[in-house]
Amino acid sequence: MAYPPGGVSDDTARALAQFMGARLKVPVVVENRAGAGGLTALEGLAHAPPDGHTLAYCAISPLVFAPAASASMPSSRGSDALLRDVAPVVSVMDTPVLVLAHPSFKPASFAAMLAAAHAAPGRLRWATSGHATVGHMVLAQIRAAAGVDIVHIPYKGGGQQLTDALGGQFELLSSNVAAQQLQYVQRGLLKPLAIGSPKRLPVLPDVPTLAELGFPEANLVSTFGLFAPRGVPAERLRLLNAVVNEALRQPDIRARILDVSNLPTGGSTAAFVTRIAKERERALRVPAD
Repeated sequence: MAYPPGGVSDDTARALAQFMGARLKVPVVVENRAGAGGLTALEGLAHAPPDGHTLAYCAISPLVFAPAASASMPSSRGSDALLRDVAPVVSVMDTPVLVLAHPSFKPASFAAMLAAAHAAPGRLRWATSGHATVGHMVLAQIRAAAGVDIVHIPYKGGGQQLTDALGGQFELLSSNVAAQQLQYVQRGLLKPLAIGSPKRLPVLPDVPTLAELGFPEANLVSTFGLFAPRGVPAERLRLLNAVVNEALRQPDIRARILDVSNLPTGGSTAAFVTRIAKERERALRVPAD
């Protein structure tokens, strides 16, 4: 598990582990190995024996967005090496990305925020959960498309980022949709300006997608999936893919994901590989810091 305990990612990983253990008749232990936006876990996976007994649940962002942020990547080897050393198994879920503001930030819409950024270059601060994350690339796409100078503040994860957001340490942030973030919005502690999502969320019907606002390339979601070390036998990978797809059809597991406005995905290994390649190609076209 590439992230700290708690939250929808950890909850989903543990639900999958329980189901996989029962189906495969082996104990499945979840170890949280957080750090560097998922790179720490994937680098650990790359050195694991290729027997299919060590897996990583992680967003695709370390493999997709790290090249565009290579100047500030925390990885010692980079995503090119990781792509050679880890094997995608199956996509698990897509998570929309919220663009939020502190309530004290006067502009009440995304367009007004851009106007403020144009009026005062370098004055607005936008926090993300780290370099080479989806939130970082949402910001990079917006800066490139709108021609605005907004300062990027990268954190080492979402926890401290949210704490500082509530304290008004910066004006803007991008954050994956989760129960906690939605609660902060509903209580008026954070102000939603836009969302990266295929369509508006039922829970936030008045918040437009970035595509609606004229930024289709920034309309990104976080895709999470299961990875194995490169070299795991194809038969074993097919079995793991089939078991996870079966898990995602279970009503209780689907409910865990859907109840926090995330979307179960699943599908073939080939489709997951193609998704990563396409997102990587798109990210390479965008300048990041």
